[in-house]
Parts: sequence; structure tokens; C-alpha cells
Amino acid sequence: MGPGLIRRSAGALAGRLRRSVRAKLLAMVLAPLFLGVPILLGLVWLWGNEGYHRLVNYKVGSDLVTAHEYFGRMRQTVAVDLAALAGSQRLARAMADGTPEQLAAYLEEARRQAGLDFLFLLGPDGRLLASPPAHALPAASPHAARKHWPVVDAALAGEGDTAIDVFDADHLAAIDPRLAERTRLALVPTPNAAPDPRSEETRGLLIHSATPVRDEARRQLAVLEGGVLLNGNSELVDRLNAIIYRDGTLPLGSKGTATLFLGDTRIATNVRLFAGERALGTRASQVVREHVLDQGKVWLDTAFVVNDYYVSGYEPVVDSHGERVGMLYVGFLEAPFSDAMQGALLTLFAIFVTVSVAGCVLSLSWARSVFKPLEKLSATIRRVGAGDHEARVGQVASRDEIGQLAAAFDQLLDNLAARRMELQRWGDELDRKVAERTRELEEANATLDQARRHLAMTEKLAAIGELTAGVAHEINNPVAVIQGNLDVLQEILGPAAAPVREEIRLIHEQTHRIWLIVTKLLQFARPGEFAGYTEGVDPAQALADCLVLTRHNLERRHIEVRVDNTASCRVEVNLSELQQVLINLIVNAIQAMPDGGRLTLTSRDWIEAGHCVGAEIAVCDTGQGIAAEDLSRIFDPFFTTKKGSGTGLGLSISYAIVERYGGHISVTSQPGDGACFTVHLRSEARYADAPTAPGFAARWSAPAE
Repeated sequence: MGPGLIRRSAGALAGRLRRSVRAKLLAMVLAPLFLGVPILLGLVWLWGNEGYHRLVNYKVGSDLVTAHEYFGRMRQTVAVDLAALAGSQRLARAMADGTPEQLAAYLEEARRQAGLDFLFLLGPDGRLLASPPAHALPAASPHAARKHWPVVDAALAGEGDTAIDVFDADHLAAIDPRLAERTRLALVPTPNAAPDPRSEETRGLLIHSATPVRDEARRQLAVLEGGVLLNGNSELVDRLNAIIYRDGTLPLGSKGTATLFLGDTRIATNVRLFAGERALGTRASQVVREHVLDQGKVWLDTAFVVNDYYVSGYEPVVDSHGERVGMLYVGFLEAPFSDAMQGALLTLFAIFVTVSVAGCVLSLSWARSVFKPLEKLSATIRRVGAGDHEARVGQVASRDEIGQLAAAFDQLLDNLAARRMELQRWGDELDRKVAERTRELEEANATLDQARRHLAMTEKLAAIGELTAGVAHEINNPVAVIQGNLDVLQEILGPAAAPVREEIRLIHEQTHRIWLIVTKLLQFARPGEFAGYTEGVDPAQALADCLVLTRHNLERRHIEVRVDNTASCRVEVNLSELQQVLINLIVNAIQAMPDGGRLTLTSRDWIEAGHCVGAEIAVCDTGQGIAAEDLSRIFDPFFTTKKGSGTGLGLSISYAIVERYGGHISVTSQPGDGACFTVHLRSEARYADAPTAPGFAARWSAPAE
């Protein structure tokens, strides 16, 4: 079943539950059986599995502890036997009175009695003094110096020590070629094992022990070093298996196993291959190797062992250098335990299912008496929902709460039919009144907004007019007096004014600047008084003239100029005023690019309804742009972003000039990407009756997304 079919089936079931009372009641009756029982079974399965895994892991964990203790006792036994040899009187006499041959013969006899695979007598410097004849190491052999082994080094310091160590093939062959032959083991390809380029294992894993030899005065004379080779030591793993998994400890036909690993290779094991022989040379799975050998952790879980899954316990074996060189393993076959656990859970599930089915049959039989009256009620609801407003439940056989509900439902339908007609009439009347009221509110809002803008414009212009009149009266006269007296002063002083000639020049400039500011105020407040005659102006020529007037500023700032003139229509405007507007825009653009940039001047036809009605002249720069919060105020009088310079009237005057001829100025800008001002002028001017206050939102546009 595909995901789409499952979603559609689930959606259909959910829709039926929403629409059908019968379905809801059935769901209420069957939910405990079809939902509660599976959930309960799932929890039982989950808890059963979890409890099973905890139990078997605890079992194998305790088995691994026993194996660890037994392996430790084996090392202790080797240490005790070696210590007994070191303290024997025969060794003391052989060292004191015997010939080298007699000492070697005694060491061979002692080695056999102690069950050691090699036995050396070392001098105080850690070099070989004597050994059994078959184990004699040449003095020139690199293995004759034994001090590099930590257990030997500890014994030379006066403390006996026993550890697990790995001898390579050359070392074993130098001691006894038979030992090297015992360790040679072909590696068997094993499923799930990590890749290994070797074809055989030649190293030996040994219980390595050393103890000091002292005289009667407790003075240290020498060191006894011995070891037991663990490769192929079947007695070790069989005895370990017999101790841990004796008869009766593993019911259900399971069997226990024990293994000693060198690296991840089995060198002593009672795990069997298919032919019944021991699985020597097979290897542990890669996941076990990484967990135990690479990370140094204990593994207590199910693992694949040679050819089947076992509940396994692995712990790392550490040598005298602190390196992880092998693993100790115990485990038992998992299949009998898991089969028994699953059989018990399946039996429990079968019982649950049988009880659930029986309860379902009984519940449906009892609920049928409730469903019958509801079916008729449900059918009536569907008919009413389909638009049959005359549908009724009628008489039902039930006289209980459901029968009363059916009668009340019919009465409700009758009342609803009467109310429906009345509500329909009221609704139609209300819709008509709401529509009328909405239109009135829209008209009132538009009128109010227009009046607000007009009032703001009137108040602003009135304030500017009053300010202008006051400035003209209060400033121009004193400025004229200052200018006149300054000329008289300069004339009277004559050559004596030379020391202050620069100061006099600055006073002239500042009084002239005051006169210019007053003139701009008058030009903004009373633009009609400054208007000149109009004529048909070529936009391209006007731009060219303005470039000539501003060329020195452009060259000083290293600004690239691009001109694109495609306008074919002339515009009706006063040429001087148009130049004033364009030069103001060009100067603003130059100031916006203090480190250079590109200035683009374009003119194109202004098209409305398919006809050329004028021209559009654009001045665009690549400066820092205009902040979004300033974009709606740049045409307002006295607003400026040039802190410490500028009067804030340049754009306002330009706006008023263009508006006076029936045009307008728009601006687009993105902070960091420059700004573009576009002047719209008509071929036939439409003169405004009164000056227009700039700054309306309708006269500027936000940057394009």
C-alpha cells in the first residue's frame, strides 16, 4: 500500500468520523480494543525485549567477571611458581657451586615442573646469565638484553611483576623455534571482520613474569624471567568454559564459549567451525574490534561470532606497556533464549487478540440497539445538509433519550425554517445599508485626507510667507546699511585698509550670502514674482548648457558623465529657471559622490495615452543614496541632510518651479546605490493658480523592489 493510498484512507476515515454519530459511537466502543490492546501489546513487546536484553547482558557481564578473575589467577599462579623457584635452595646451590651446564640443566628441569614455556636467569644488568640448553640466546642477539621489558625492569628494582606481553616471531624463534611454530596460525576469512592484509598470525601472547633471586641475606643476586605461551592453549579456554558454563547454567539448549584473542584473531578458543574443529585463526567483527581494542571499552551485547549470534562479553587485554593487545571473551548462543522469549510473547499476543475479538463481537451486538435510531437521525441530517429543508426524522421506535432527541430535532428544524426566511429578509436589508454606509465613509475619508493635506500646505506656505516678509524687512535693510558703511569705510581708509583687506572681503561675502538666502526665501514663497518669460526649450540643449556650467566641479571630483538624449519634444518653460533646477540637481549629485562616481543625464519623451506630452529629464548618481526615512521629506522647505551647510531650499524651490508649469519631480533611491531625480515638464505648460507645497507622498516614489 503506497503512502498516497494510506493518506487518502486516513482522510476518508477522519471525514467519516466527523460526519457520522454512528461512526463516533463505534469508535468509542472499539477504541479500547483496537487502540488500547495494540498499544498494550507494543509496550509488552518493548518491555519484554528490554528486560530480556538486560537479563542476558547481566548474565554475560557476570560471566566475563568470572573469566577475568580466572585469567588473573592464572597469571598469579605463574608468578607464585616463579617466585618459588627463585627462592629454592637448589637454585642457590646451582648458582653458587654448579657449572654452567649444571645450572642450565636445573633451569630446564624447573621450567618443566613449573609448566613454563621459557625460563631465563638474568644478571643485575638485565642480560642473560643462563637458560635451558634449548632456549639459549646468543650473547649477540638483540633479545639477550631483557631490561627493556617492564616486568624485568621491576624485578631488577627488587619487585616481582607479572603481565601479558606479545613476543614477535623473531623473538620466539630466538628462544625456541618450536615456540615460533606453535604461534604460526593461518588467518581464516571471517564475515564482518575488519580488512587485514596479513595471511597468518606469527606473534605470541604470553603470561610474562619476572622475580628477583636473593641470597640468605636478602641481597639480590639475579632475576628469574619466565613465561607461558597462550597461543593454542585449549586447556585454558576449556577449563574457563567448564567453570563458567557448567551443566545447568544454560538452559534451553544454549552453549557457552570462551576465547582468547591476540589483536582481533582467535588464538585459543572452543568456538567451533562447521566441521567441528576449533575456530582458530578466525577474527572478531569490526564493530567489536573498534569498541574494545580501539576505544578500550567492555562489550556486553549480542555479537556475530564466526557463524552465529552470541550474547557476548569482551574486555581488552593490556600488556605491560599499557597497550591493548588482545581480548578476553565469553558468551553463549543467543538463538535458544531469543526463540523462547519470542515464543512466550507470541503466546501472550495470541491470548490478547482472542480476548479482543470476543470483546469486539459482544460490544457490537450490544451497541446495535443504540445505532438503529441514530441511523435515521443521521440520514435526516445528511438530507438537510444537502439542501432538503423539508426533511424530518419522524417517529422512531425508541422512547429513550435518543427518541426525545429525534422529536426535539424535528421541532428545531421547523423553527429554523421559519427563522431562515426572516433572517434572509433582514440580511438583504443589512447588506444594502452596509454598502451605502461604506461608500459614504470612503468619500468622507477621501475628503478629510484632501482637506488635511490642503490645510498642511496652507499653514506651511503661510508660515513661509510671513517668515519671508519678516526676513526681507528685518534683514535686507540692515544688510544694505552694513554694505554701504563698509564701502564708505574702505573708501575713507584707502591704503590704510590693506591690513584688514581680507576681513573686509569676508564681510562683503557674508553680507552677499545673507542677500542670497533672503532672495531664495522670496523666490520660494512668491515664485510668480521671479518668473520670466517662457519659450520652447530643447531638453538636450538645456542639459548641455548645465554641463558646461558645472564641468569644473565634475572634473575636480573625477566624476564620469554619461549623457543619453532621446527626447524629441520641446518643453514650455523659462530657460533660466530650468537651468536653475537642473544645476541644483547636478550639484547635489556631485556632492553625493565625494570620492568620484558616475553621473548619468538622460532625456526622453513623456508619453501619455500614446502621445508625447512633454519630456522627462533624469539626473542619476552612484553616491550613497537617500535613507528611506528621509525620502519623503527631501522636498520640504529647510530640510537638509548636509549638516553644517545648505539652507534646505534648493529642492523645495526646484519643486515649486516645476510644479508652476504643470510638471513634477520624482525620486528613486536605494541607500548605498545612488539616487535618481526625474523632472517631468510638458510641451504646453499648465500654470498653477497658487504655489504648491512640496513633500507630498504622491510626488515621490519608493525604490523598486
